[in-house]
Amino acid sequence: QLQLVESGGGLVRPGGSLRLSCAASGFTLNYYAIGWFRRAPGRERERVSCISRSNGSAYYAVSVKGRFTVSRNNTKNTVYLQMNSLKPEDTAVYYCAARPYFCAPDRGNYDYWGQGTQVTVSS
Repeated sequence: QLQLVESGGGLVRPGGSLRLSCAASGFTLNYYAIGWFRRAPGRERERVSCISRSNGSAYYAVSVKGRFTVSRNNTKNTVYLQMNSLKPEDTAVYYCAARPYFCAPDRGNYDYWGQGTQVTVSS
């Protein structure tokens, strides 16, 4: 069974950090681009980052650029999202999603999705 599982969410104070993990089972992430999306209450799901399969090139939304870093460890079949300097507006459910090879902007282009992990930034 092909599956993505996110972990690492939680409650953190503004300015704090979290590292999300996206672990794959049933398939090898080596051949896939991995996107990180988030959905805040009352808002559409938006892409915040993506890392391609080929050369590991990364994309970041303007709202997170300079604060979030995406990376991958193909040996562990896992992709990470390091989130620093977190803000209350980063509060959302975060999802990882996979599609072959290259990143794409639209969530409809991703084939596999995790169940999501809640990130809450609050004092």
